[in-house]
This record gives sequence, structure tokens and C-alpha cells, in this order.
Amino acid sequence: MAITMTPAAVDRVKSFLANRGKGLGLRLGLRTSGCSGMAYVLEFVDDLNDDDEVYAIDGVNIIIDAKSFIYLQGIELDFVKEGLNEGFQFNNPNAKGECGCGESFTV
Repeated sequence: MAITMTPAAVDRVKSFLANRGKGLGLRLGLRTSGCSGMAYVLEFVDDLNDDDEVYAIDGVNIIIDAKSFIYLQGIELDFVKEGLNEGFQFNNPNAKGECGCGESFTV
């Protein structure tokens, strides 16, 4: 399954990278956290690790390490604005449940 991004997410990441002035792309990864077990991590990437895979999506490089990819196959990254709130939204077909606060998920 592919990694996808909505046009809103692509535009937002391009804007972040342009404002930053450097970087290979955006890392999408996981860490152990929260009530449900796993939380998403987004961070800028300046150097690739040996186990990184790079997915070029509409001019944006999404970098995912091999361990995280197992849980992120088929994910769609979106950027949404709801009222005064805005942020990235993860539409992950592998997630079986989320905690009440929405910070973490389980597979």
C-alpha cells in the first residue's frame, strides 16, 4: 500500500520546508507513547538513516524508517483547519483504535 498526502498537506509541508530553508523532507514515524501505545512523529530530515525509505509525493519527500513503515502502510497525511485549530491528521487504515485524547493509537 502507498503513502499518500492530500493537497492541503503537500502545500503545508512545502511551506514549512521553504520557511526552514533547508531539509530533505519530512519524517513520518512512530514512538511509544500515550494510553494506546503508539504516537505519530513528524520532524524535518536533514540526513537519511540507513533504514530510511523516501517516498516522493507531489514534490515532497516523506521519509519513513523500516520499523515504522509496517504500521504506516496505506496512511494518508492530511492538513485540516477546524475553527481556530489546525494541524496534521493521520488517516491510518492499520489503526484499530485511538485513545480518547487522540494522541495515540493501537494496531
